[in-house]
Amino acid sequence: MADSESALISRYALGRDYHKVLRNRLQKLATRIAEETGPFGYRAFVDSAPVLEKALAEKAGLGWIGKHSNLLNMRAGSWFFLGEIYTDLPLPIDTPAENHCGDCVRCLAACPTGAIVGPYQVDARKCISYLTIELKGSIPEDLRPLMGNRIFGCDDCQLVCPWNRFAKMTEETDFLPRDGLDAASLVRLFSWSEADFLERTRGSAIRRTGYTGWLRNIAVALGNVDLQQAANPEAIIEALNQRRNHPSALVREHVEWALSRHAEPGRGL
Repeated sequence: MADSESALISRYALGRDYHKVLRNRLQKLATRIAEETGPFGYRAFVDSAPVLEKALAEKAGLGWIGKHSNLLNMRAGSWFFLGEIYTDLPLPIDTPAENHCGDCVRCLAACPTGAIVGPYQVDARKCISYLTIELKGSIPEDLRPLMGNRIFGCDDCQLVCPWNRFAKMTEETDFLPRDGLDAASLVRLFSWSEADFLERTRGSAIRRTGYTGWLRNIAVALGNVDLQQAANPEAIIEALNQRRNHPSALVREHVEWALSRHAEPGRGL
């Protein structure tokens, strides 16, 4: 995928922001519970507080934490979201789930940057999800070529997991891809103005990276395209040159890196 001219965006971010969808669903659930039990104390969380949700889910019997550090369920794999309702209602204690990873290490082998340094151990500093979303500064140069065309998150460790063969497509329309983001070209996304970015990512988790982070990530991906194999290599160089004088030093740095990559012998026009 490293030479692809299409942008790779993590599946969870292709539709509406899951924080909004799940929080709404949890509120509805709490309201229904109150109708049965009367008023009770509660608070809902969807990645909105330092809650150890994966550990809690494992203890609740929803699944086990896999070697890639994601929660796995025998019937759904890892393609699902977690949300919690903290409550003062007296509830029965669940039976914790058992681990079913066995000897499988496919997720370790599949990680593009080697961020899964050992079973159940992830070095976040190397994780593409961290680099493209949470990191606000410069992406380490030695990791840029390993990112390929991944511009927001990374699903590789989940894509190779055998348990995900049991996952099913969602029926939740809010999670369906928006604005053709599941098949968008890097050049097209790189051409977005800040107004375009804000409009087309309205209600999307992609907003988290910010516009400069968006351009930074795409610049790296454009630098990883093999121009010898590209359908329109001139368009890639032109797109990068148009951002060469961008107001953000962060964007300019990554654009220059991408152009320098294409100046290397065997990679240019």
